[in-house]
Amino acid sequence: MRARRDPEDTMPKVEITRLGAGDVEKVIAAADLFDRQPKRDATARFLAEPGHHLLIAYDGSTPIGFVSGIETVHPDKGAEMFLYELGVAEAHRRRGVGRALVERLAGIARSLDCYGMWVATDDANTAALATYEAAGATRDDQPAVILTWSFRER
Repeated sequence: MRARRDPEDTMPKVEITRLGAGDVEKVIAAADLFDRQPKRDATARFLAEPGHHLLIAYDGSTPIGFVSGIETVHPDKGAEMFLYELGVAEAHRRRGVGRALVERLAGIARSLDCYGMWVATDDANTAALATYEAAGATRDDQPAVILTWSFRER
């Protein structure tokens, strides 16, 4: 009989770094984790905003995952954290890296007195759903519709 592996046994030795203004080169070095090549001007702008958060997970000096979040504030609700994007290098998936990144972002949200954190994902994205639920999220079964405006090509 094959023994089940403890997920902690497979997780690489991960260091999670919170980036800030001046860390553009660290984002550029982690380009493979993003959907597209990061733009220097957009990266600098994102990192300079106090309510924007970007965390990168490293295995040694190799970037293996990231999460980004944006604080949103509304007069009648207060602050909440929007988990903008999560990405983990394919070779490091299903090993707890994504969960660790999400948990760290949630910790930042708590420290900033956010009343909650939210993310949107496709109902068929079982890996994302499992990651978010493992990190403490609960599914809101309310139907959602996403509407977008496109002003130009990205």
